[in-house]
Amino acid sequence: MALFRRGAKDIAPDDITEAEVDAEVETPDEDVVEAPARTRGPWDVDEVEDEHARVDLGALRVPGIPGMELRMEIDKATEVVSAASVSIEGSQLQLQAYAAPRTDGIWDEIREEIAASVVQQGGSVDDLPGPFGRELLARLPVRTAEGRTGHRPARFLGVDGPRWFVRGVITGKAAVEPAAAAVLEQVFGGVVVVRGTEAHAPRDLLGLRLPGPASAPAEDEAEPAAPSFDPLERGPEITETR
Repeated sequence: MALFRRGAKDIAPDDITEAEVDAEVETPDEDVVEAPARTRGPWDVDEVEDEHARVDLGALRVPGIPGMELRMEIDKATEVVSAASVSIEGSQLQLQAYAAPRTDGIWDEIREEIAASVVQQGGSVDDLPGPFGRELLARLPVRTAEGRTGHRPARFLGVDGPRWFVRGVITGKAAVEPAAAAVLEQVFGGVVVVRGTEAHAPRDLLGLRLPGPASAPAEDEAEPAAPSFDPLERGPEITETR
């Protein structure tokens, strides 16, 4: 499965995040390089020892914030849950988790691909330091109701973990207002990834499911990989309000 796709006519945050890549499935014989201890989330399930309640979505466990809405995006064609979206006070954070190589992170490469796609399609982008490392602040061209061309701000966050990668896309006022962004950054930093033990090609989307009850961290559970989806064709959304 490819994480990025180029050339969409209209751009939304997800429209510029798929392009075809060659990938090889990991093998148990690969040499593993010991990664330095991480000091911030998102976290791997094996790193978490706190007792904070999180909503179990399969490959992702998302902390609950009072007043937030949790939406699950479902691909109409396959009926596969493909992404989770947290909304609060007019801003949104979309979350997806992907498989990654054992030895190398992929966020540096992904940032370059996203930036190139934004510029190619008439937008602009800045690569900036953020609370989770390097991130992108993009201004995506959109068509307004009056038929004019406007720009929609979006922040692309990425974190490399042990054999996984988490991508977050912040839109709404939180994309440009630090005060509004604080609560969504808190959610992103509190996410726990359950990678599982199954072999996946790098950039395979890790499987999500509809919300289970909020719970403290539990044992690692393997989830099957889900196929890619077209963000222009949004499926039904199931909303959970906390």
